[in-house]
Amino acid sequence: MSKITTHILNLAEGIPAASVRIKLFQIKGEERYFLNEDQTNQDGRVNQSLIEVAKPGIYELTFAIGDYFKSQEQSTFFTDVPVRFEVRAGEEHYHVPLLVSPWGYQIYRAVKSA
Repeated sequence: MSKITTHILNLAEGIPAASVRIKLFQIKGEERYFLNEDQTNQDGRVNQSLIEVAKPGIYELTFAIGDYFKSQEQSTFFTDVPVRFEVRAGEEHYHVPLLVSPWGYQIYRAVKSA
């Protein structure tokens, strides 16, 4: 079974993005179902998996980046950064890091090498 984790780095400042609220949803057709919410620690990571057993399907992570930059007293173009991705059968871990600045972002899946 798959688990989903994430971390966030503030590229503009070169620091982890602490205290960012993250929500996890599962997508079924046109519907979005809330699964969990957490926030990043001082290292920009969540302390535990957002979900330990992710069944195959479509998921969405929503990062509250606008609130984060507001707390840093910085203006930003973004309010939230939603990221949809597919969990496939037989894949154990989905680590989905976010690299962010006030004006852009990059998301990717980090895969552990054997």
